[in-house]
Amino acid sequence: MAKDLINIAILGSTGSIGTQALEIIKFFPEKFNVLALANNSNPEIIEQIELFKPKYVSTKSKINTDSLSVNIATIDEICSNKEIDLIVAGISGIESASSIFTSVQHGKDILLASKEAIVIAGEIIINESKKSGSKILPIDSEPSAIWQCINGEVSSPKKIIITASGGAFRDSGWLDLSSVTPQQALNHPTWKMGNKITIDSATLMNKAFEVIESKILFDMDYKNIDVSIHKQSIVHSMVQFDDGVIKAQLGDTNMGNPIQYALFYPERIKNSNLGDIDGADLGNLTFEKLHPGKYPCFDTALHYAKKGGSYLSILCGADEAAVQLFLEGKIKYTDIYIIIYEALKEHKKMANPNFHDLIGLARETYSKIISKYKN
Repeated sequence: MAKDLINIAILGSTGSIGTQALEIIKFFPEKFNVLALANNSNPEIIEQIELFKPKYVSTKSKINTDSLSVNIATIDEICSNKEIDLIVAGISGIESASSIFTSVQHGKDILLASKEAIVIAGEIIINESKKSGSKILPIDSEPSAIWQCINGEVSSPKKIIITASGGAFRDSGWLDLSSVTPQQALNHPTWKMGNKITIDSATLMNKAFEVIESKILFDMDYKNIDVSIHKQSIVHSMVQFDDGVIKAQLGDTNMGNPIQYALFYPERIKNSNLGDIDGADLGNLTFEKLHPGKYPCFDTALHYAKKGGSYLSILCGADEAAVQLFLEGKIKYTDIYIIIYEALKEHKKMANPNFHDLIGLARETYSKIISKYKN
């Protein structure tokens, strides 16, 4: 094996981010070696094991370790493994935070897809990465776009403008949505994503998470981060500088481009399997102001985000629970907001929490809400 081969672990390998990362990696066998795969219980990991032949696997799926020649490991063992250079963090939700924290503690470079990890404990994770030398490279489309616009600039940005498609119900008012079904909410107008993030896109909670993430990753004040409704989803985000100039990153509606950008950073490599956009065929690109009150989840999330600290753990735990309950048909779509708001309103901010306090609080909030609606 060549010395300069990069050993990669894919966390969430059978999810949207993991499968797209593996699609890119398989075309560059001279550059990357998939040393570890981790997922929850999707049996498709067996096909991935057969194709990529990882040394380590973490899964709840039943696999024949002898015939597949793999070593079963925990996610923590994978994230702390000295053989691994790079972690693709494709696990979604609250449980992404622990794996990312362990990875940065051990100096691993992270391709970051999970917003929740940064929302829950972003400042702690960033500080830990500075100590260990771990690089955090965003692969979600919006923070990747911001990173690409800022990269190479000597001057700091004046403003970040995050674009949002508006989600499945962008042409409806909140009060008209009490009877919508999970199937309707999952019908995103421009993107194909996992269920949780698609519902978060409909409520615009996903965009609130991106505002919080951008504040932490790019060291910006909330007052200097705007959100613009951009229905075409071609401009993934924009950055404005002191001279008034705005830089925008445009791309197709897939995660392959930001994933590949981070994998090969600072180089840009040709990949014929990633689609191009033709500037002459873009048509009209429209941008609209985000109207207060149209997305109450977004408004409430940012109100409490500005209070900071343990409120962000409550936010993530309550949102994850409410989305799951909606997808299971146990609550109405508009109840998502009510559950999140009530959880935040009842919380008293924790003094000087550490990482384990914050992740524990998110898990506790999630469990309490799920238990309340269990029957």
